[in-house]
Amino acid sequence: MVHVTCDLCGKELRPGEAEHFVVKIEAFAAEDPAELTDADLEEDHLEAIGEILRELEENDGELDLPAATRRFRYDLCPDCHQRFVRDPLGKECSQKVTFSKN
Repeated sequence: MVHVTCDLCGKELRPGEAEHFVVKIEAFAAEDPAELTDADLEEDHLEAIGEILRELEENDGELDLPAATRRFRYDLCPDCHQRFVRDPLGKECSQKVTFSKN
């Protein structure tokens, strides 16, 4: 039996008993769109696609991603999922912290 817990609150999520959600996040370096040049138009893009497909076959479906690329996967209970969808970056929580004026 698969044991799953909510990655935010720790609540146990039993298969068949309670609905749960999976959140997948991929973070990678942004690239500014380059200006299209004559060299880009002359490049053999089919060969580049062929290389990617060969790499996938050799690595059992996994691509070698740049070091700056990170993937995350989280299991969430329905309550934590609602909170995540409402405020995915956690801005609301960080703004609620206040300190006394002692």
